[in-house]
Amino acid sequence: MSKITTELLLERAVPKSTRLRKIETLNLSKLQLKTGDLDPRLFSRLRHLQKLDLSDNLLDKFPNSLTLPDLRVLNCNNNQLEDVTALKQFPLLEELNYENNVYLTLNDDYKVMFLLQNLRLLNGKDITKLANHVRRVNSRKLTSKVTAHWEEFFRDQLPEKYTAEQVKSIKKKFLKSVQTNVVYGPSSLSEFTRWRVKMIAEEFLTCSLGLELNTDTETEENVDENEEESAESSKEAAEEEAKVTVTPRKRKRNRSKSRFGRKKSKSQAKTEETVPNPRNSSQEEDDPAPDKARASNEPAEEATPEQGDEGTHKNGEKFPKGQSNRRSSQLTGEQKSQEQDNGVVNLTPVKNSKGKEDISAEPLHFLQCHSKGNSREDFKTQLWSCVFEPLLDCAPRKDPIVSCSRTVATCGGESVCLIDCETGVVLKKYKVATEEFFSVAWTTLPMVISDSRKKSHNILAAAGRRGIVKLIHVAADFCYGEIKAHKKPIATVCFSPTRETHLFTASYDKRIVLWDIGIPDCDYNFKASQLLVLECLSVPLRIALVPTCPEQYLLAGCEEGCFTWNIKLEKEEKSRPFEASFKFPDEEGEMSTSHRVDGLAFLNDDVVVSKSSKPGCIYLWSWSRSFDSKGKGSQRTVSAVILAELEWSTTDLSYLTLSTCPAKLHVFCGDEKGSVWIYHLSNYTTAWSSAKGKHSDKRIPPTQILKWPELRANGDRLSEVYINNVITDPTFTYLVALTSVNITAIWKRS
Repeated sequence: MSKITTELLLERAVPKSTRLRKIETLNLSKLQLKTGDLDPRLFSRLRHLQKLDLSDNLLDKFPNSLTLPDLRVLNCNNNQLEDVTALKQFPLLEELNYENNVYLTLNDDYKVMFLLQNLRLLNGKDITKLANHVRRVNSRKLTSKVTAHWEEFFRDQLPEKYTAEQVKSIKKKFLKSVQTNVVYGPSSLSEFTRWRVKMIAEEFLTCSLGLELNTDTETEENVDENEEESAESSKEAAEEEAKVTVTPRKRKRNRSKSRFGRKKSKSQAKTEETVPNPRNSSQEEDDPAPDKARASNEPAEEATPEQGDEGTHKNGEKFPKGQSNRRSSQLTGEQKSQEQDNGVVNLTPVKNSKGKEDISAEPLHFLQCHSKGNSREDFKTQLWSCVFEPLLDCAPRKDPIVSCSRTVATCGGESVCLIDCETGVVLKKYKVATEEFFSVAWTTLPMVISDSRKKSHNILAAAGRRGIVKLIHVAADFCYGEIKAHKKPIATVCFSPTRETHLFTASYDKRIVLWDIGIPDCDYNFKASQLLVLECLSVPLRIALVPTCPEQYLLAGCEEGCFTWNIKLEKEEKSRPFEASFKFPDEEGEMSTSHRVDGLAFLNDDVVVSKSSKPGCIYLWSWSRSFDSKGKGSQRTVSAVILAELEWSTTDLSYLTLSTCPAKLHVFCGDEKGSVWIYHLSNYTTAWSSAKGKHSDKRIPPTQILKWPELRANGDRLSEVYINNVITDPTFTYLVALTSVNITAIWKRS
C-alpha cells in the first residue's frame, strides 16, 4: 500500500512541483489510502492547495486537522466514508463530490450544505438554492420549535440560582427531550433534523440563558441515540413539511460497475410463457421441485434505484412523480384548478358512511407511482403488498408504538416504491423491467461497516412473478443481491420476528421455503442457504408465524384450505408435510377444509383473523383452542374454534386481503368498491379470552367504512376500484390502501 510522503505529494501534483507550498492541484486517487495515511503535519504544508482528488481509496473519515485553508474543490468518490462533519474544517470549499460512499445518505447531504457556507456544487449538482433554504429557513423553523419546547416544558424547572449539578441535569434532560419531540420535514431527514436540533439547543442554552456548555459535537456524549431513533413515531408527524428536497442518488461501490455492464443471461432475459395472476391462481398447474438455493452476491442488473422525491433520475431524465392530492376542501379554487391541469388524479372526497364510532380519517394522498414505463395513462397496474419500515435500533423494544416509521414500502407491477406517508413524497423507487412484484418485507441486519464494527441497517426483500428475491440495502440505494428461490412466482414473503436473517417465501410451486439470507460484509458478499421446505397441497397465498412460538409453528392460508407446519429446525426432516389442516363452516353451515383462505393475520397472541370463500364473512378464531400441539401424527384435520364473525362485503371476488393492528385491536379489509372496512374489537377480546366464551351467531358490523373518494383521470371518473391490500402503522396514524387501478391511497387519522 502506498504511504504518503513528501516525494509522493510532489510527484502527484498537477503539474509536478518542487515545493509543497506551491502545489495548487493534487491527485491522490487510487492509492488504497486509509484515514491513518493522511498525516496532518504533512498536509499542513500544503498552504495553497485548492483542488484535492482522494477518489477510489479506502477512507472511512477525515482527520479533524488537515489544515488546508485554501481548499476549494474536493473529490472523495468511491471511498467508505461514514461521516461528513469533519469537512467543516474546509470553510472555503465550493465543490464537493462523494458519490458511491454507501454509508452516506440524504442526511449527510444536508449536513454539508449547512456546514459549508460557500458550497455551490454537490456531486455535480447546483445546490445553491437548496443550501440557502437549509441554512436559513430550516434553521429558523427549528430554532423556533426548540425555543417553544424550552418555554413550554423546561423554563419553570430552572431555579433563579442554580448549581453546576442542576445545569448539568437540566441540560441532559432538555437535549434528550428536544431531540425526541421536535420534528420537521420528511422522515427521511430525521437524522439531520436531530443533529441540527441538538446543535441549536446547545447554542440556545449557551447564548440565551448563559449556561456554559461543552459545544463540541464530536466529543459530546450522545443522548441515548437508541431512544431518539425509536421515539420518532408516526404520532409525531411534522407540523410543517419541508418545501425543498434533494433527489437521493444511487450509490454503489466502484467494484460493481463492471457487473452492471454485463450481458443478461438467457435465463434472465427469458420471460415466462404463462403469467400467473393472483386473481386466477387456482388454475396453476403442478410444477417439479424448485432448484436448490441459487444465491448471488452480485448486484442484480435490473433492480435500479430510479426515482427520488422529485421524480428525477440521477442522469437528469425526468419521470412523472407520484401524484398527490389533499382534501379538496383545503384547497382554493385556483389551487384546485392548477392541480387538475398538472396532475393525473384529482380528488373530490365523499363522506364516510357512519358507523357506531367515527374513526375520523382524512384522505391525505392518492399516488400513481407504479406506472409501467412511467406512463401517466397507466391505471391497470395492480398493487399488491405494502409494509411500514421499522425504525432502526428498536428491536429490543416491546412497545409496538415505536417500532415503525412513517415510511412505507409498496410494490406492484415492475416497481417497488418507498413513500413518506405524511408528505406523499416518493423517496425511492426500484424497477425491474421484466418483473411483477407481489410481496415486500423488511428486516434489520447488523452489517459490518469497517474495522469489524457493526451498524444496524434496514434491508428490504422484494419478490414476485420471476421467483427471485431481490435484497435491497435501502440507505445505500443499492440492490446488493438476489436469491433464485423458486421456479414459479412467489406469492408472499415474510421475515422471522426472532431471527433477522430467516426469510420465508411462499410460491405457486406449492412450497413454502425457509431461507437464511446471511449478513452481507462491507463488500456486500453474502451467502444464502435453504433451511427448510414445507410441502403444500395447493398454492399458499398468505403466511403468518404464530406469535407465541414463531420458531415452531407457521400458519398458511392456501387456495384449498388453511394449514399449519412445525418449523422447528432441531427436527431432522428438511422437507415436511403440514401438521394440521383447519375446518371452517361453509355456506350450508357444514365444517369443511375445502375453501380458499386469501386473508390471514393474528389480532393478538391467540386470535387469528382469516377470510375464506364464504361470502360476506371474516372469521375470528382461537389458535390455542383449535390446535392441540400435543396431538399425535401429522396431517390431522381439526375444527377451528370460531370466536366471532365479522360482517363484510358479499362479493365473491378473491384476493382482497386483510390486515390487523394488534396494538389498537383493529382489523382492516378492503372490498370490490374501493371501500375500507374497519373493525375496532377491543370490547370483545375479554370475552374471547375466556375458555367459556361462546361463538355468537350475530356477526360484528364494521365500526366504520371509509368510502372511496371520487377520483378523476383525464376528466373520467375511475371506476371498478378494488382494494387489494390495506395496512396501518402500529399507532394507526396512517392507513395505506393498494388498489387494482395503480393508485396508492393514504389516509391520516385525525
